[in-house]
Parts: sequence; structure tokens; C-alpha cells
Amino acid sequence: MIPEKMRQLLPEVELDPSVISVVLCSSTVAFLVLKWMVKKLVQQRMREARRNRVRALGQMEEAVQQFKQENPEVQANLILSLPLVELVKKQKEGSLSPESVLYTYMDKALEVNRDVNCVTDFIQECVHLLQEVRTQKEKGLLYGVPVSIKDPIGYEGHVSTCGLGQYLGYPEQEDSVLVKVLKKQGAIPFVKTNISQCLINYDCSNLIFGQTVNPLNHQKSPGGEGALIAGGGSVLGFGTDIGGSIRLPSSFCGLCGLKPTGNRLSNCQWLHLGLRFTGMVGPMARDVDSLALCMRALLCDDMFYLDPTVPPLPFNEEVYSSSTPLRIGYYDTDGYFLLPPCMRRAVHETRTLLQEAGHMLIPFIPPRIDYVMNELFMKGLFADGGAALLEKFELDTVDPNSCSQINCYRLPFLLKKILAFLTKPLVSYIFFPSVPERGHVSHSQLARGGLRPRSSEGLGT
Repeated sequence: MIPEKMRQLLPEVELDPSVISVVLCSSTVAFLVLKWMVKKLVQQRMREARRNRVRALGQMEEAVQQFKQENPEVQANLILSLPLVELVKKQKEGSLSPESVLYTYMDKALEVNRDVNCVTDFIQECVHLLQEVRTQKEKGLLYGVPVSIKDPIGYEGHVSTCGLGQYLGYPEQEDSVLVKVLKKQGAIPFVKTNISQCLINYDCSNLIFGQTVNPLNHQKSPGGEGALIAGGGSVLGFGTDIGGSIRLPSSFCGLCGLKPTGNRLSNCQWLHLGLRFTGMVGPMARDVDSLALCMRALLCDDMFYLDPTVPPLPFNEEVYSSSTPLRIGYYDTDGYFLLPPCMRRAVHETRTLLQEAGHMLIPFIPPRIDYVMNELFMKGLFADGGAALLEKFELDTVDPNSCSQINCYRLPFLLKKILAFLTKPLVSYIFFPSVPERGHVSHSQLARGGLRPRSSEGLGT
């Protein structure tokens, strides 16, 4: 009844097939032209961003040269050689001025950037912030410390590109909580550093700012934020970590880094990348004492007030300073990732030092690590088959260093299933020939080299 009444009410129209074809073709052409125009706009913004960076670094250079001419007595080598704790102490007691420290690190950052291409943005507001810091009634725990921050950490008036051209032209409307707390503690953010495109690779390259290389070896990747710190251009930096982007730069560049537990510090926003999981923001520096001082400063009432999702648990000085012997579990391989001899040696040396300090070291094997990585981590990370990430590349050209990774995500679902079915037995035979039970491997097997751990191309952040 209803279809008949609808036919009576609606006029009968005969559609010419040629008209339908013209409409469809016109719509397709219009869509392609629009997409081409948007890509052209993105490319134009990328060129403009590169020009803006050159201009900003030029302003940074001019400011440094002017300061050096007005203050020739500044001992730059002394300032650069001081560890973070000593640097803060000397500024608080007045033997070093925050101006001399900031401009010395600005000068060194420019030098390192010319060598490895790691700085993407100069935060000009640092000069005005310097004056505010000097007038603070209470000198914070990071008083006068120049700080570098990774690209996605928001700073008002500056763009967080995530290595994608489509985000250019949209500066942050306010500081991230992390930056606000740093400022309250007397720190002075002065530069942003380079990242991989879309934060998904352990390399450090994107089509906006180019390739960043390791200051220790230009044939290697620095992994991210670590390049500037390792080169001496920053005494304290902040990275982000989902799959290793604090731990790996620290390892690649010979630094100390801390990946806190999820939500221990206020995070930068990942949702605009379509990554709906907990990423961690954490500090990187040259020594452990610097990390401890940084966490003391950040785990404060300001952090808990500005971001109510952060548990109000301050830095536990009693636990950190305690000399009570501890029971510490350790392992030098997990049977999954292939580790170089230097990393195992570092674990063994650390074990020896801890034992000499009176602690009890207990070897253990992480249970079911292949299940955790394959079923929980990777499948959780790519529950949508990488669709959210691929959407971000519709308006951007993929960086060559990320092509192999992105091409894997672009494979049709059915083809992925077929390839997984065909290759899984071969991979299991090659990498796990003598595993008695999935995920349960004895320590003696690993020590004898009975396993050859598989390597994995991970997700960087």
C-alpha cells in the first residue's frame, strides 16, 4: 500500500542514461579537481613553513649575536658543561644569569641544527618569558632552564604539525598543560624539534622539515628529540612515547630518558591523529639526576589542578632517596626482539652495580611476550586496520622513509589475511624453532642462544 501511494504522490520521471553518465562523470571530475587543489594548498603551506623556519632561525641567530656582542665575558663552555642540577643551583644563587644560560643554549642549538637538522621552530616568546622568570617571587625547581620540546607538544601561537602538511596554518590556541607547568617552575621552552611523519616511524624524517640525523653518526637515525640534547644544544627535552619514542632516542643518542606510566603526566593531544590510546610524555636528559629533578618539578599541585585526569601523587622523595635493599627483577632478552650485544652488556653491568650496592637481582622471563605484542599491542593499536592513520595521508604525500610501513597498511584486508596464513608457519619455524610452549621459554634456553628473537618494525611516536 505504501509504495503505491508514494508512486501516486511522486511524479514519474524518466531518467536518460546519458544524463546519469554526465552527472557521474562531472561529480568525479569535480572531486578529483578539489582533491588536487587541496594537495596543492598543502604543498604551498609546506613551502611557506620552510621559509618561516629559515626566518625564525635567522631571528634566533641575530638575537644570539647581539647578546654575545653586549656580553663578551660569558663563559659558554662552562655553562654547557654543567649538569642540570648544578645549572639550576648556580642560577638560583646568582653566579649565573638566566640570560647567559638561555642565549648560550640558543647559540649551541643553532650550531647543532646546522649539523643534524633537528630544530623546526624557534619559540620567540622565550625572550619575554625570560623577563617573567626573573621577576617570579619564588624560584621554581627548573629556574632558568632552557627546554626543548617535541613538535606535537602544544605551545600557544605555534603549530604542532605531527610531520603532516595539512596541520600547517593552525597554530595552537593555548599552551599544553605540560608547558604551563614548566613555565610555573621557571623553565623556558625555546625550540621545537623534528619528528617522523605522523609519529609512526623510528626514523626522524618528514616532507616539511626533512631528515634529522644522529649527531654521533650521521649515517644513523637519532630516533627523535634526542638529537638536540646529544649534540649539546639542550640540557632538558621532552618527547612522547607510545611504541618507544622516548626510550629509543635515548638509546640511540646515549641519553637518559623516562617513559612514565600512562597519565602520570598530562599528555599532549593524540586524537587529531586518530590515535585513541594513551600516549606518554616524558623527559630526556644527560643523566638520571636531571630526570629526577624534572619529575620533582612536574609532579606538583599545578599539574594536578590544570589536568584533573592526572592522579594527585607527588614525587615520593622518601622512596627515591631510600637506601633500603630492593628485590629487582631483570632480563637481558625477552625472546621476541633482537637485542645487540651492547644492550645485554649494559643490563649485566647494571646488575653487577646494583648487586654491589646491596640489592637482590632476580632473573625472570616476561610471560607470553609474543601474545602480548601480537595480540594485545599490535592488534589493539591497529584495531581498525590502520584506517585512521591512512586517512591522514589522503592529503599528504608519504615520506620515503615511511613508504614501506604505509604500503603494508594499504594492503587489502583479504590479502593481509592470506599473507599472514602463508607466512606464519615459516616465521614460527625460523624464529621459534625450539619453543616448548608458546610464550614460555626457560632462562637457560635464552642464555644458550636456543632462541633467535624476531625483529619487529615498530611504531614510533
